[in-house]
Parts: sequence; structure tokens; C-alpha cells
Amino acid sequence: MSNTVISAQHLTKDYGHGRGVFDLSLDIQEGEVFGYLGTNGSGKTTTIRHMMGFLKADSGSVLVNGLNPWTNAPDVMKNVSYIPGEIAFPDLKTGTDFFKVQAQFLGVKDYSYMNHLIDLLGLDPSASLKRMSKGMKQKTAIVAALMGNRDVLILDEPTTGLDPLMRETFLELIREEKSKGRTVFMSSHIFEEIEDVCDRVAIIHNGRIQSVVNLSEFRHGSVRTFHVEFAEEAAARLFCQRLPDSSRTGAQVQFHAVAKDVDAAFQAMAGLQVRSLSESHPDLEEYFMKTLQNNTVKEGQ
Repeated sequence: MSNTVISAQHLTKDYGHGRGVFDLSLDIQEGEVFGYLGTNGSGKTTTIRHMMGFLKADSGSVLVNGLNPWTNAPDVMKNVSYIPGEIAFPDLKTGTDFFKVQAQFLGVKDYSYMNHLIDLLGLDPSASLKRMSKGMKQKTAIVAALMGNRDVLILDEPTTGLDPLMRETFLELIREEKSKGRTVFMSSHIFEEIEDVCDRVAIIHNGRIQSVVNLSEFRHGSVRTFHVEFAEEAAARLFCQRLPDSSRTGAQVQFHAVAKDVDAAFQAMAGLQVRSLSESHPDLEEYFMKTLQNNTVKEGQ
């Protein structure tokens, strides 16, 4: 039976002027790698800061292992490691000094896994923290997060500043963490890395969850995209009214469907003259763009 590790229910944090997160609900299961995909300013970091107990919700709730991070932060953090979107180190001279402090904080006495991570990422821990490049800072933050062997990893844009080779090395580390049964919540705006390692992904836009996708459906082609050209624009318009998640350009319509929804889509064509019908398998970027496009159209109606 699945065990929910992170749960957000109707979470709302309103900063005004349409900024924040609104009525947001998510459940992340034990052992799952869950991706959180959105543009800058979409609400990814605000969501994560609630999970970490840095923010208090206006309404709704977030629980991590059944505990409220705002009121039970010390207990929550016993099982959570975190990579922030904006990295700020303490006033220490070198990466080595930082890792010693971090090891003490995490209760790490065996440095073998930490040293393995340092070698794998090609990091020089003797370098000055203040003079590190963005990539080196990111590597340092990754080592600091993973060295504790915590069961829950909350990662905010963790590959920022990494070159393509190091990004793939990091993704392999996430695969290893999954094999250990860890639960990973990872925000990103890079479609390829989400598709590569995540089990599910939520798309967030303007502070609201637009869609939650099981990525095995993409990997195995069970999510399909249909392109329909109707004989008349009026027929295309009527079809879109019957199937609200479709998008239209003149007499041409595109919609996504998993196997269980295909019959309903074809029923929506009943009585309408169709000139052509074709099918393709979308990738995550295409699905993301169409989801945002459909959302924009609905908001404008």
C-alpha cells in the first residue's frame, strides 16, 4: 500500500497581484521521484518553502511525514535534505570547513559517502567558498544535501549552473537515491531532466497546478496527441466546446488523450464532418506548452 510522504491540501499563499500559490493540492508517495515543472515565478519555490517550514500558509496545509513543517520544523528536518534555489553559505573559508560543520549538523561520522560524492562531482573542497563559481557552489550544495543519507530530498532547481556532463552525473545520483527508496521532490524548468528521472510531474502556472502527469504514460506512448481537421470552423468550435481541453486554430484542432479517454474524444466528433485525423506521441515540452496555452485561452474567455 502506498505511503504519502509529502501532502499539500488546498495550500494558499497570496502575495497579491496574482503572485503566490492558490488552492494547491499534491500527494507525493514514498520512494517516488516527483518533478515540479514551471516557468520562473510560477510558484515552485513558494511551494517548496512551505514544505521546508520557511513560510506559513494563509490557508490549507502541508505535511511531511505527517508533520506540519511550520510548527514541527526540527522533527521534520531529521528526515529531510534540501537544496535551495538560491545558495548562501555561512561565513567559512573553504568547502572543507563547510562540510565539517554540515557533517556535525547532520550527525555524519563516516565521511566515505561524502568523499564519494566529492570525487564523483569533481569538486575541490579546499577552494574558497566566496570565490567558487556558480557550478562549484551548486556541487557543494549537492554534496551537503546528499551526504546525510536522509529519506526525503527536496530540491529546488538543483542542476542550475551545472554543465551537461555534471547534470547527467547528478541525475544518476538521483536514480541511485531512488534505488535506496528515497522520496525526491525536484523542481525544474528543464524538460529533459524531469523526463529522465521522475515518476510523475506536476505542471504549475500562475500559482496553480494545471496538470499532474504519470511519466510512464509518456515513456510508453500511452498519452497520444490527435490532430483533427474539420470541414468547417464552426464544427471545430463545437468540438472544442464538447472537449474543453482541446486547442483550436481555425478548423484544425489538437487534443491529448490517454487510452481511457479516447472513446470520449471520438464521441465528441459525432455528427461533425472530419476531413482528416492523425495521431502522434507528445513529449513533455510539447505537453507543457499546450497546457499553458489552454490555460491562457480559458483565462481569456
